[in-house]
Amino acid sequence: MTAARPSPVAAHILGVAGGLFYREGIRAVGIDRIILEADIAKATLYRHYRSKEDLVLAYLQGRHDLVMQGLDEVLARFADPRAQIAEIFEGLVRKAGNPEFRGCAFGLAVAEHGESARIVGMARMHKSAVAAVLDGIARRAGLAAPGSTGCHLALLYDGALARRAIYGSVQPMREAKECALALFDQALRETTAGKTPA
Repeated sequence: MTAARPSPVAAHILGVAGGLFYREGIRAVGIDRIILEADIAKATLYRHYRSKEDLVLAYLQGRHDLVMQGLDEVLARFADPRAQIAEIFEGLVRKAGNPEFRGCAFGLAVAEHGESARIVGMARMHKSAVAAVLDGIARRAGLAAPGSTGCHLALLYDGALARRAIYGSVQPMREAKECALALFDQALRETTAGKTPA
């Protein structure tokens, strides 16, 4: 699910709003602040985004598109499933090393707006899409129980993001990468053992 490319004005508004939402929190940033920072008229904002919730959803859609693009690039660059997993989790390490990184934008949004069915739905869509990528890697590797392995990889991915937000350290990402590779290697050993003739 990829959104249509916004107009230059809409993209400018979204860029300003998205940066503020991520750095300062969605509830902390009001429409008037966005209008001021974007240097636009209120009518201009509402011509492109009918409500603040619509703007938040567009911000999250943009985050989703960037994450999925990054995952697609990993799958295109690396043919080996284990290398794909290593690079996906290494990407989390690099992301967490950025001092401006605050954690998962979707988790932060739901923490602030869990009452919004649209925002929660967007977050669930994103998490399901990432999990599907990891599940696909496990299936292409020919693992005996790819669904379980894919689910466990997704939990490691999400858990690392949550712990980074709490501890402010890159270490959870490094630990998640080690665990993900150990999980994959164990699943591969079990699959290989299951195919060995008695």
